[in-house]
Amino acid sequence: MKIMNIDFEILGSILDIEIIAVGSQIRDLAYLQKVYGKGRWRKLKGIANVELPNGRIRRVELHWYEAHGIGRKDIKIKRYLD
Repeated sequence: MKIMNIDFEILGSILDIEIIAVGSQIRDLAYLQKVYGKGRWRKLKGIANVELPNGRIRRVELHWYEAHGIGRKDIKIKRYLD
């Protein structure tokens, strides 16, 4: 599975996925609903290998938002693990 983003490309699948926050616990809930629509929004984190713009492959912790029927949005690298 490959998901494209402006800053990096996810290689393979995301592992060790955990829910960080749900619904009103999410600080950016109003933004998510305005831009992407209403849904049961969750903030998640997981581990994946990514390819950076310079071609380097790194293992990282990713954070993103997700809602059923809307999908993954605003994926970002939180920290490098290697």
